[in-house]
Amino acid sequence: MQPTINKKEKASGFSLYSFFTRYGAILTIVAVVIFFSIINDNFFSYQNVSDIFRSVAITAFLALGVTFSLVVDGLDLSVGSTTSLATMAAASALVLHSQELLVVLIVPLLFGVIIGLFNAFLIIKVRLPDLLATLGVMYVVNGIQMTYTKGYSVYEGMPDTIGVGEPVGIFIPSFTFIGQGEWLGIPFPVFLLLIFTAVSYIFLEHTTWGRKMYMVGSNQEAARLYGIRINFYKTLAYVISALFATIGGIILASRIGTGQISAGAPLMMDAVAAAFIGLALFGGKRASVIGAVLGAVLIGTLLNGLTMMNVPYYAQDIVKGLILIFALAFSFLRK
Repeated sequence: MQPTINKKEKASGFSLYSFFTRYGAILTIVAVVIFFSIINDNFFSYQNVSDIFRSVAITAFLALGVTFSLVVDGLDLSVGSTTSLATMAAASALVLHSQELLVVLIVPLLFGVIIGLFNAFLIIKVRLPDLLATLGVMYVVNGIQMTYTKGYSVYEGMPDTIGVGEPVGIFIPSFTFIGQGEWLGIPFPVFLLLIFTAVSYIFLEHTTWGRKMYMVGSNQEAARLYGIRINFYKTLAYVISALFATIGGIILASRIGTGQISAGAPLMMDAVAAAFIGLALFGGKRASVIGAVLGAVLIGTLLNGLTMMNVPYYAQDIVKGLILIFALAFSFLRK
């Protein structure tokens, strides 16, 4: 009789442990939301929730990019500077060159493709480690946008500080709608995020290309023996990563209505953290686009709540780091 009871207790304990291991990050998000809702009555208001998701959408796009690099067993640290370049490119096309929406979107996206290809070249041909290659590209890309603008932000009515003539362009309504508009009551950046998250999930989980990318990341030698074009899929992952960072930069420029110097730099570590939460989600230790978005939601909610509590910005990283450690602990701990 006694052995049977022990088995049941062990089974019950294992089940509870497995539950926390698989859903620790999600439980942390729920706990954070409940805590801030109790502390501040305005936290769960429509306006505040809308602001949270607008902000989360930008970080989530960068996190999706980092996730694609994690899928092929890499890590893209250049997403922040890519976002900054996209922000400056879009703002410059509008304010300095008075371009229309199509050009304003295409130019940053082309820059994103070039950055992704350059990352892949350094990793595949030069054989630099992913971390070092993308770290170097981060500095190069940041230097390019700083050099082009001579360290100045780009905004409507700015003086001729860059030397391209008197800036007469404006942020056109069709562009500002991307970051500030709503569609069917949903903030447009969130609508875009939902679409790209769904497409990314289907691509990685339900297409041959996605499965091959996972195989490249999990066992490169086996993938080579299987005949998978490893270099092609690594290149594809880094180009997609740069494109997602570019989309985040476009949304950022549209939302704030200026091209701020190094605007994407603070987002890089948040994106990496969100992607690693996605890696830990459901206890699978497998890069996940759904997990990356949930990680971005956790970070965005946390920062918003801390701000509403008047926690100084220089202390927010301490709390954010502790919460992230708490969330990841449930997901990575094993017996």
